[in-house]
Amino acid sequence: MNIMTKGFFSLPAELFLGSDRSTALAAGPRHFTTSAKALRFALEQAAPVSLRGARLRVGSHSYGPAAMGGLYARLAAAKAA
Repeated sequence: MNIMTKGFFSLPAELFLGSDRSTALAAGPRHFTTSAKALRFALEQAAPVSLRGARLRVGSHSYGPAAMGGLYARLAAAKAA
């Protein structure tokens, strides 16, 4: 999936949060109507410890904490443009 496409941020997403990956998966996903909303929630509202095991699933692709930070930066840049 090309994350540079504007449409990426409008796709539905699932967000898994937890102190580690197994905890995040066991807790199950939070569903968001757009990946942009999921990213904003994760990086603006979720407890920082929850991001250690965080996974963002958009379609068949999954992104870990570092990738989510990069996506959030691209989202912010797109909003500023």
